[in-house]
Amino acid sequence: MTSLLAVRPLISVYNEENEKTETTVKLPGVFKCPIRPDIIDKTHQQMRLNKRQPYAVNKYAGHQTSAESWGTGRAVARIPRVRGGGTHRSGQGAFGNMCRGGRMFAPTKVWRRWHRLIGKKQKRFALSSAIAATGVPALVMSKGHRIEGVNEIPLVVSDNIQSYQKTKQAVAFLKKSAAWLDVQKAIDSKSTRAGKGKNRASKFKSKRGPLLIFEKDEGCERAFANIPCLSTLSVYSLDLTWVAPGGHAGRFVIWTESAFKALDRIYGSIEEKPELKTKWNLPAPIMSNTDLGSIINSEEIQKVLRPAIPRPDKINNKRRKLNPLKRIKDMLKLNPYASIEKEAADAAKAGK
Repeated sequence: MTSLLAVRPLISVYNEENEKTETTVKLPGVFKCPIRPDIIDKTHQQMRLNKRQPYAVNKYAGHQTSAESWGTGRAVARIPRVRGGGTHRSGQGAFGNMCRGGRMFAPTKVWRRWHRLIGKKQKRFALSSAIAATGVPALVMSKGHRIEGVNEIPLVVSDNIQSYQKTKQAVAFLKKSAAWLDVQKAIDSKSTRAGKGKNRASKFKSKRGPLLIFEKDEGCERAFANIPCLSTLSVYSLDLTWVAPGGHAGRFVIWTESAFKALDRIYGSIEEKPELKTKWNLPAPIMSNTDLGSIINSEEIQKVLRPAIPRPDKINNKRRKLNPLKRIKDMLKLNPYASIEKEAADAAKAGK
């Protein structure tokens, strides 16, 4: 799948009052990258595995008792049993994973294969594909973002946003640009986490809101930090887990003008290599036009196609029955070894 932004090469820039300025920005080449949800999902899964911390149970857990099996002949199972008498504990099964106080099955070890090696080009491809997906309104809306009031996707704003020092400035900007609707939707989605996660430092969970990408932090990161569910990120530190959270492409991204222009220097285009990444070119789409049905049914293709010649055994939709006793080809379909047997029988007959 290729982004449809290729037909709209110029993007308008909006100021703090949500008014279109006279400035237009050329669409970066990364937005023409093929959108590959399979690569995004696989890379995101591997990156999540690499953030795990190794853990293990105590190697003596479940074995800190002098239990011993009673052996056979006493009409009880041969599981090791606790020694002694006079208490409920004596005679109880021990050590086994099915026993009370026993060890776990296959105890966890710190030398387990926790992490995964991810290719550099695979990560770059996944991130480029995720960035391209942020420019397709249908994908952004399918992810649940409220962008019906936003002027344009991708939304590019002036660099004055980077110099914000107060949160009230950031809130006013989001309300004027109609992005606050998505923030409010994410705030309203706050709910209590199910399970034992409530006991940790993550009692509540909520949806992800917009992502603000800037080039130079002149105070904006601190100004937007107090807004719930909204994330900020530098264009030089883009991360797949932020651009495509959960491995699902299509997050609502707000770009500053300088950050939007920097994408060409970071990722380059399909024809040109980038300045900041070595040995890397954006992957070219396999098909320039993804409407396969219109291509096949076009007049140019249809007039050069040869008419289909029906097979003799499929005329009138009647399949000829196999007769291996009369046709050697039918016999070979059922028994490929028949040809060797036939040659051996002919050789034996000639020998006589």
